[in-house]
Amino acid sequence: MSAPHQIATDAPDPKAARLTFSLIGAAVVALSAIFGVVVGLVALLALLGTPLFAIMGGVSELAWLSDPDPSQQFLRRLAPEVFGARFAGSPILTTIPLFTFVGYTMAESKTPERLVRAATSWVGWLPGGLAIVCVLASAVFTLFTGGSGVTIIAVGGLLLPALRQRGYSEKFSLGLVTTGGSLGLLLPYALPLLVYAMVTGLDFQLVNKAVLAPGALVLALFVIYAGYIGVKEKIPRTPFDVKEALSATWAFKWELGVFVLLVVSIKTNMTDIDEAAGLVALYTLGIECFVYKDLSIKKDLVRIAKGSMALAGAVILILAMANALTFYVVDKHIPERLIEAMLKLGLDKTWQFLIVMNVFLLVLGMIMDGFSAILVAIPLILPFAAHFGLGPFHVAIMFVLNLELAFSCPPLGLNLFIASFRFNRPVVSLYKLAMPFVGLLALALLIITYIPRISNTLVLDDIQEWRNRAEKENRTPREAWKLECVQHDNSNPLPCSEADKIKYPNGRMPDPAVVAAPDAGGGTSDEDEMDAIISGKKEAGAPSAPKPSGEMTEEELDALISGKGTPGAAKAPPPAPKRDLTEEELDDLISGKGKKDGG
Repeated sequence: MSAPHQIATDAPDPKAARLTFSLIGAAVVALSAIFGVVVGLVALLALLGTPLFAIMGGVSELAWLSDPDPSQQFLRRLAPEVFGARFAGSPILTTIPLFTFVGYTMAESKTPERLVRAATSWVGWLPGGLAIVCVLASAVFTLFTGGSGVTIIAVGGLLLPALRQRGYSEKFSLGLVTTGGSLGLLLPYALPLLVYAMVTGLDFQLVNKAVLAPGALVLALFVIYAGYIGVKEKIPRTPFDVKEALSATWAFKWELGVFVLLVVSIKTNMTDIDEAAGLVALYTLGIECFVYKDLSIKKDLVRIAKGSMALAGAVILILAMANALTFYVVDKHIPERLIEAMLKLGLDKTWQFLIVMNVFLLVLGMIMDGFSAILVAIPLILPFAAHFGLGPFHVAIMFVLNLELAFSCPPLGLNLFIASFRFNRPVVSLYKLAMPFVGLLALALLIITYIPRISNTLVLDDIQEWRNRAEKENRTPREAWKLECVQHDNSNPLPCSEADKIKYPNGRMPDPAVVAAPDAGGGTSDEDEMDAIISGKKEAGAPSAPKPSGEMTEEELDALISGKGTPGAAKAPPPAPKRDLTEEELDDLISGKGKKDGG
C-alpha cells in the first residue's frame, strides 16, 4: 500500500502542469511582441530550465553582435570583464567557496542537532518555544551555510517531526520550516550581502553592521508569531533548566568558535575577509573531524569538497557571466533610458519608485537564484536609487529582504520546491501554508522600505566620523556622501542633503572669500583709479565723482604717471617768467664766478 501511495504522491498534477505551461507561453508571447523575437527566445530558454550562466553569457554576446556600431560587433567582450581586476581581483570570489565548504561540512555533521538542543534549552520555556527554536536555528544555520535549501533539508528535517510531536498543527509546522530557511540571509556575513558589497563597492564591514537592526526586526516578527501560535494552540512549555542550558551550550561551544574566530579576525584587522574565511574553513574541518569526530577525512572530505565546490563553481560562473552582461547594460546607458521613460510616465515620486522596485525584485527573485538576481538587478536599480537619493544601506537591505520574500512566495519560490522534495508534498499544497509567513516578510519589507532609518541607524556614527575627519582635514566629506546616498559615480561623489549642497557647491570646497582692505579715505584708491584708466574703463580727462580731501586729481595723476609729481607733495608755486641774461651775468657764468639760480 505504501508504494502505490508514494507513486501517487510523486506524480505530477496535470492541472498544475497545464497552468504552468500556459503562464510560460503567455509570458514568452508578451515579451516577443514587446521586445522582439530574440528576447522571447531567450525568455523561453530561461523558463524551460536552461542554465542561467549560459543565458546571461549568450544574451551578452547577442547584444554586442547586434550592436548598431560595426566596430563593437565582436565576441571578445566577455573575457576582459570576467578577468578584470574589479571582478577577478575581488576577495569575495575566494570567500564564496570557502564559506560554502563550511556550510556543507556542518550540514553533514551533527551540528544541527547540537544547535537545536542549545536553542531549546534557552528559549524552549517561552510560549511557542519549539517554534521559536526553529526560527532561530534556521536563521543561524542559513548564516553558516549561505543557502536556504540546505537549512530546510538539515534543520527542517530535524524539527518538523519534533514540532508535530509537541502538538503544533501540520499547517503551521510545514509553513515554518519551509520559510524559515531564508531568514539567515539578513544576518551579518550572509553571502548575498557579501556579493552585494562586492558588486557595489560598499564596505562589507559596514553592511554587516547595518543589517543587524533590519535582521532583528524580521526575526522578532517571526518570534512573536510563533509565540502567538503557541498560545493559540495551547502548546505545553518546557521548564527552564539551568544545568541543561549550560550543558547544551558547552556541547555547542566549538561551533560558537566559528563566529568568534570570524568576527575577531576581521574586527582586529588581522585578516581580510577571504583570509578569515580560510581560517574558518580550516577550523570547521578540524572540529568536525578531530574534536567531535562526526566526519572522517578519508570517507567524507572528498565527497563534501566535491559537492561544495560544484555549488561554489556554479555561483562564480553565474557571477562572471552576469558581470559581463552588466557591462553591456552600463555601457549602453540602459538604466538612464529607463529613468527617462519612467519619468515620462509620471512615476517621479520616491514612493512610486519604491513600489516598482520591490515588485521587480520580487519577480526577479522568484525566477532566479539569489546571486543572479542581485547581479542582474544592481545595474538597473542603482541609477534609479541615485536619482531618487536613496541610501546605499537602505537599498542593500531591500535587495536581500526581497530575496527572502521571493524564496517563499508562491508560485515559483525556491523554498517551496525544496520543501516539496524534502517532505514529499505537492508544491501546490504548500502555497496556502506559506502565506502567513510570506505576509510577515511582506510586512517587514513594507516597514523597512518606508522607514529607511532602520537600515542605517547603526552606521550613523561611522558616517559622522568620516565627516569629522574631513572637517579636521579641511576637505569635502566624500566618504560620508558615499555612505549617505547612492552615487551616480563613486569616483566623484556629490552631496546628499540640501545643507551639504549649499555648503559644498558641485561637491567642492567653497572658494575662500576675498576681503578688500578698508580705505582710509572712504573712496576709490589711487591704484584703483589708475587701473581703471589703464584698462580703458575710464578715459583720462573724464569728469570724476567728487573726491574726498586728500585724493589726487586727474592732473596730479597724470603728473605722477609722467614722473613730474609725487603723491602727497605740496603744490609748488607757478614758475617765474623767463628773462634774458645780461652780458655781465653771462661773462660771470662762463668764467665760473656765478651760478645760475633761475632768479
